[in-house]
Amino acid sequence: MPNPPTPHALYGDLFVAVQMSRVYADGKSFVDAHPRLAPAEICARYAAERERPGFVLADFVHAHFELPAPPAPPAGPRREIREHIRALWPLLLREQRAAVEGDSLLPLPRPYVVPGGRFQELYYWDSYFTMLGLVVDGRQDLALDMLADFAELLRRHGFIPNSSRSYMLSRSQPPFFFLMVALLHADDPDAGFAQHLAELRAEHAFWMDGEAGLAPGQAHRRVLRLADGALLNRYWDDRDTPREESWREDVETAAAAAHRPAAEVWRDLRAGAESGWDFSSRWCADPARIETIETTAIAPVDLNALLCGLEQAIAAGAAHAGEPALAAQFQARAQARQQLLQARFWSGDTQAGHFADLRWQSANATRPLTAAALMPLFLGLATRTQAAAMAAQTAQRLLGANGLLTTALASGQQWDAPNGWAPLQWIAAQGLARYGHGALATEIAGRWCASVRRVFEATGRLLEKYDAAQDRPGGGGEYETQDGFGWTNGVYVALQDGLLKT
Repeated sequence: MPNPPTPHALYGDLFVAVQMSRVYADGKSFVDAHPRLAPAEICARYAAERERPGFVLADFVHAHFELPAPPAPPAGPRREIREHIRALWPLLLREQRAAVEGDSLLPLPRPYVVPGGRFQELYYWDSYFTMLGLVVDGRQDLALDMLADFAELLRRHGFIPNSSRSYMLSRSQPPFFFLMVALLHADDPDAGFAQHLAELRAEHAFWMDGEAGLAPGQAHRRVLRLADGALLNRYWDDRDTPREESWREDVETAAAAAHRPAAEVWRDLRAGAESGWDFSSRWCADPARIETIETTAIAPVDLNALLCGLEQAIAAGAAHAGEPALAAQFQARAQARQQLLQARFWSGDTQAGHFADLRWQSANATRPLTAAALMPLFLGLATRTQAAAMAAQTAQRLLGANGLLTTALASGQQWDAPNGWAPLQWIAAQGLARYGHGALATEIAGRWCASVRRVFEATGRLLEKYDAAQDRPGGGGEYETQDGFGWTNGVYVALQDGLLKT
């Protein structure tokens, strides 16, 4: 079955006019709006009315589209933070079981929890961190529903899209599905991997599409081959047009990059969105200029660590399912990738260096230290010596007054200092604790949780991101800091209720 059309495909000139004239302050508003009539009828009316005297685009749009209702905060008096989070779960619950003509929301078989704010759909990597809190709060049933939705997306599309919207069907997000399986089959993860073996293999095939016949120094979609023949991965997007939810911003960014083809800039912006780190100096040749974004030129350390974890999961699931040849194949893949992580993604002296992204067309050129460097520890892929060096680097360069800084550089982008994000606190704390650096893990977790609690007590809000230096919301990026918020709720609950393995 073909993918549903995106808002740009449905509304054409009307779509471009709405986004470029900023009818809505947030470009995501229009792509999420519900049409009041069939899209073809709306387009016909627009074509007939647009040249008439007195035509006002905003009035036309408001007459023909309805914005989704924003979620209401929990009713009643202010609660203690844990009670507030328990009250939020049902408010963030959504269902969309059937497709609606002209609506960008994809149908899914089970209920799911959304992040909150402008994000009123199922998001991929966010959901793992949300699930942590659901499990602690006794809602394993709902977390299993979400896992079933992701499995359905894999069966339907061959991958998990960035979110459950038609305009997200050209990109994915960090591959956390195997970690969701492990979380929800904690008593026997290998049995969970065996149960979901087909979906795990489908996700791996998506990321590795094009590996066969790929020459050294070449790349295809998300897979690349280094000059010496080693296989790695990068972020990508199958479209090279402006993101529909950020159309005007992307047009303006490409216009500022006069020396680059617009399609190249748009592809790298989209690939940055697939990374989940949208946006960061991590992806830019010039950290101060977003138009220098070069995401597709970078082999990210966290992505390749996650794919190593996925290969290990497939190997374990195949062994449990009685498929030894398949298990051996994927164990060999995982071992090769782990060796590459330990060798190629390490920057500096063995005793005092750190993991970093790799500029894959120049295999010895690594990128600066970021919180992504802790993913190999989170997944158990570092050596003990590397973990000790990472602990020292983290304490010296990434530890803020309120938890883990995203990077050591403040660029104005939201995935840079001074912001601290819930998923990175969890990854860092768990990874450091896994290698025996429990005091630092506890310090990161404690500082971040205390700041979340203080901001909540001052504002009554749980936020998408926080300032890791001061008690205030995080800033930067393309939109205002959002309330809700799924992964903040989940990580706070998990850290406060003892899931940190120290």
